[in-house]
Amino acid sequence: MAIIAPEATAPAEPSRSFIVGNLFLCSFFWGCSFLFIKLMSGEVPPLAVAAGRGLLGATALALWVSFLGQSPLPRRHELRHWLVLGTTNGWVPNVLVAYALTQLASGPAAMIQAAGPLVTAIFAHFLFAEERLSGRRVLGVLLGMVGVAILIGPRLVAGGGTAYGVAAMVGVMLAYAAGNLYVRAVPAPAGNPARLALGQQVVSGIVALGLTLVFIGPAGLLPIQNHLLVMLALGIASTAIPMAIFMKLIRAAGPTRAAMTGYLVPTVATVMGVLILGETLELRQLVGGCIILAGVFLVSTARRVGVT
Repeated sequence: MAIIAPEATAPAEPSRSFIVGNLFLCSFFWGCSFLFIKLMSGEVPPLAVAAGRGLLGATALALWVSFLGQSPLPRRHELRHWLVLGTTNGWVPNVLVAYALTQLASGPAAMIQAAGPLVTAIFAHFLFAEERLSGRRVLGVLLGMVGVAILIGPRLVAGGGTAYGVAAMVGVMLAYAAGNLYVRAVPAPAGNPARLALGQQVVSGIVALGLTLVFIGPAGLLPIQNHLLVMLALGIASTAIPMAIFMKLIRAAGPTRAAMTGYLVPTVATVMGVLILGETLELRQLVGGCIILAGVFLVSTARRVGVT
């Protein structure tokens, strides 16, 4: 497969403080999303959760873009990117996460999603010249896949609702990996991070709302009124803010290292689940999760090819 190189030369290396600071902020806000969804106690249908999350995120980002002096309406050259990202990073993973958390504790669910950077690294190797897999990254990918097998293997064999929850989180992992790779390939004129984040949430919210009305009806949105504060936190603090940060990070640092959020998000989600929700983790889950995170760490902290 041909290597895609959006610019003639590799992008300038961002500072370590820029990467670490943005990774921490993005991961913290994103990790809290598992807690907020859990606090709805499964009373809000997954489609409605995705609709509320997307529309609130879109509203917040539209206000931010307007504050920056730009129109929140899509430009012709942005439409395709908004539609793709609204699907891969928007309504599809939002619906799947909301469903999975009705079957799984927040910690194990986030650990499955943590394998996303491993998938991202494999495909980025073939797509981007500066993202080629070094020996360290190959070792990280192999190690992470062992962790995934330990974490989800017994759940898939057991079947039932838990297996569907695991499958949903695998779908989330793959969707985010596809979206991350797509963002990296978006040409510079259409790659404004704030506008990409806005478009993603606009499409995500509108599509999820349409699906809610078609498959459930207006009654599916009614339970949101009992969880307004949590939904606001989910839509703004755990969607709009981290997505804007992540878009900026992925454009500057590349998809492999930006995907290091997968190393930090499960840590935040697990700690929140244990301290606030009283969740517990099995030894197998801890071992598998730690192995995945070790693999992600190896992959995400390796220098890009050609960057010194």
